Amino acid sequence: MKRNLLSAIAAAAALAAASWSSAHAARPNIAVQPISRMSEGWWRDRFQQKQRELRPDVQLVWLGDSITQNWEREGPEPWRMFRPVWNRFYGDRHALNLGFKGDSTCHVLWRLEHGELDTIHPRLFITLIGANNFGHIHTDAAQTFAGMQKILGLLHERDPQARVLLLGVLPSIRSAWVDENTRQLNAMLAGYGHDHSDFVTYRDVSGLFMRDGRVDAGRFLDPHLTPPDPPLHPTAEAQAAIAAAIEPDVARILGDHIHR
Repeated sequence: MKRNLLSAIAAAAALAAASWSSAHAARPNIAVQPISRMSEGWWRDRFQQKQRELRPDVQLVWLGDSITQNWEREGPEPWRMFRPVWNRFYGDRHALNLGFKGDSTCHVLWRLEHGELDTIHPRLFITLIGANNFGHIHTDAAQTFAGMQKILGLLHERDPQARVLLLGVLPSIRSAWVDENTRQLNAMLAGYGHDHSDFVTYRDVSGLFMRDGRVDAGRFLDPHLTPPDPPLHPTAEAQAAIAAAIEPDVARILGDHIHR
């Protein structure tokens, strides 16, 4: 009797696991689905404001999430003083900031399909996307890569003459799962850049955030917050280091001089 009961329990558990696995496998990949955030007031206001900034003379676009949106911050703390760095590197380059806090690949796709590519034809897109996929929407490296591929394909389809400077997802201090998926995703992005070098230049700036083989928490602003958050967003100083590291590529693509 006891053996039969244990066998029945094991069979039921196996059936439940198989059912969960099947349902999970059949679940659509949210990373490739255009999803709106227009129900969020601040996001809707920012989207509408950015629509008004889509002028024909735009030559350079930073496209991404809160790390990109932070370029608009002006302190007052030194670690949050991003605007002077933006002005130094991009102030004379007809540049546009299309960064939205909390966006994942699915939200960027929605933006691109709802006006952000309609009236601009920049020479260069700088993309820094994917960190939030490992957060609230919780897609893994392969799923996130599919979303990135869709974004890059859309940029090339709509502006075939433009170049894309594809930045790898930055290191963070969140979890071992995030670390491993960041590593896997960046390897996939490097391969994509190699295979599509006609319009993509891939750059991994992770080394700017490492010290003695470990992620350096001092390169991030989040520990300065009250209450502190896990290190994810670069300080203004670290973001300036990113701008300096990619500047040779930016100047080469735009055909102007090195900005320092």
